[in-house]
Amino acid sequence: MASFFKDSLVVSPEIIQRKATGTVIFKFSADEKGTISKLVVYYADDASLITPVINALRKSSHKWIIPNRQKSNDFLIPVTFSFNSPAVVDEELQKAVYDFNKSRKPIFATDQIPLNQATLLPTVLVTYDLPQ
Repeated sequence: MASFFKDSLVVSPEIIQRKATGTVIFKFSADEKGTISKLVVYYADDASLITPVINALRKSSHKWIIPNRQKSNDFLIPVTFSFNSPAVVDEELQKAVYDFNKSRKPIFATDQIPLNQATLLPTVLVTYDLPQ
């Protein structure tokens, strides 16, 4: 799974430009054929982090294994974005990180979330390089 997301999750130029970091937590269902449905965002540090994860999950449809031959199963997947810090951190980078954190608009559930039977998947760690 980790190698699939490493190969399939593409960090957008917007994320790189904004020096965006944070976490997204998705819940989705998969049927007995591994087809994804009912994709729900439970939490996101910023809306810009959602799209790359959705695009990668779409590529993974028909690949999810359902435990115990159930008709469907729910999965929770946390994805954390960060960038590789350069050797020298200048004021421009510090300002960009501050600006992102100041302007980010978290998305979160405001009500209880029924989980039924859900499988919590390991966190997908996404790191990207900043342009030189």
